[in-house]
Amino acid sequence: MRRSLILAVTAALAAAGSTVYIASSANAAAACAPAWSSSAVYVKDNQVSYQAKNYTAKWWTQNEVPTASGEWGVWADKGACGGTTPPPTTPPPTTTPPPTTPPPTTPPPTTPPPTTTPPPATGLPKHALIGYLHSSFANGSGYLKMADVPADWDIINLAFGEPTSATSGDIRFTLCPASECPGVESEADFINAIKAKRAAGKKVLLSIGGANGQVQLTTTAARDKFVTSVSAIIDKFGLDGVDVDFEGHSLSLNTGDTDFKNPTTPVIVNLIAALKSLKSRYGANFVLTMAPETFFVQLGYQYYGSGPWGGQDPRAGSYLPVIYAMRNDLTVLHVQDYNSGSIMGLDNQYHSMGGADFHIAMTDMMLAGFPVAGNTANMFPALREDQIAFGAPSSVSAGNGYVAPAGVQQAVTCLVKGQNCGGYTVRSGTNPNFRGLMTWSINWDKFYSWEFKNNHEPFLNGLG
Repeated sequence: MRRSLILAVTAALAAAGSTVYIASSANAAAACAPAWSSSAVYVKDNQVSYQAKNYTAKWWTQNEVPTASGEWGVWADKGACGGTTPPPTTPPPTTTPPPTTPPPTTPPPTTPPPTTTPPPATGLPKHALIGYLHSSFANGSGYLKMADVPADWDIINLAFGEPTSATSGDIRFTLCPASECPGVESEADFINAIKAKRAAGKKVLLSIGGANGQVQLTTTAARDKFVTSVSAIIDKFGLDGVDVDFEGHSLSLNTGDTDFKNPTTPVIVNLIAALKSLKSRYGANFVLTMAPETFFVQLGYQYYGSGPWGGQDPRAGSYLPVIYAMRNDLTVLHVQDYNSGSIMGLDNQYHSMGGADFHIAMTDMMLAGFPVAGNTANMFPALREDQIAFGAPSSVSAGNGYVAPAGVQQAVTCLVKGQNCGGYTVRSGTNPNFRGLMTWSINWDKFYSWEFKNNHEPFLNGLG
């Protein structure tokens, strides 16, 4: 509307005795949301105001000052606000207690999704070969340059990113020193080789943890340092994402933390928040894999936070809340079916390492879902079949639980086609989109003349 017309209309209204209100730019700022309270619990999409700015929560939080959250923290800065700030409020009551982890973006499935539903685009082949490359340390298998890793490997996990101390959250990754690893490439050659692998469609990830790398994110400061330090490694080396290989006592549940859907243990809650931050930063192409031991996953069928020998073991099933919270962002879960004791399967029978049966029973639990600690009202939901692989040692020297190629392939055939399952009845049915096989390690496979790769890559390709 032209200025002259506005003035004319205003004058006419004034002459008629009408009160005229003209909007001021000083009132253009958004209204302030309820003031932030240090004692309130906030969940995803809750809005608060603090120091004349509005903020929106990205996930569950309590007592985290919005201005200290940072770019990858829990609070999203929504800009300046004006007007009178309402008094502090807490999130409206619900019929159930507010969750203590970031709520899922969609309700968890209680049964496997229909096989006609296409898996999300990941850039991976339908059936993938996944292996660990120990680039940061030496062992009896010998050093292998990134450029010399055969093209058969679809995901290459760099072992390992480790913290400066167990609770620092400060993750570091460096190539093995030449004094320990003769023939190690330069860092520049390593980075260029990663770039070439990615250009060929392979995924290269930073594997964090390992047997000697205890990671305990006990504080929000450690959580934030984890995000910034891992991001720096991803950016420096040009990686596709991360593999979570927390072992030992990295994840232990606090007493009373009994609901895997709503954990309260800081090391669990902070890890979930950190992974969500990394996913938010890198977006849809971020690759997230996990390699827990059976103790931390399948043992949760019998026990959750309590050990099988009468005492308390807070590690039993402790990965379940992390897997559950990240299930919409998880690319592949490949449980280590090795270095394990006997574990009860869905048939309520104990299964032991060393044959196809163990791989079938353990993997079927992830494909079918299971009641946690025997509680049928507390079901761990099945993951999509394209999210599931299983881990097996590449050779007799690589780990306890080695199974010859024929046994590994029997297990995959059973899970994919429902054939040759031995005495085990598969609860999950057929799983044609089963993702594939993981092994420790690429180095050990080379040492044994590529037995794992040479047998299983053509087998996986032949599944269609």
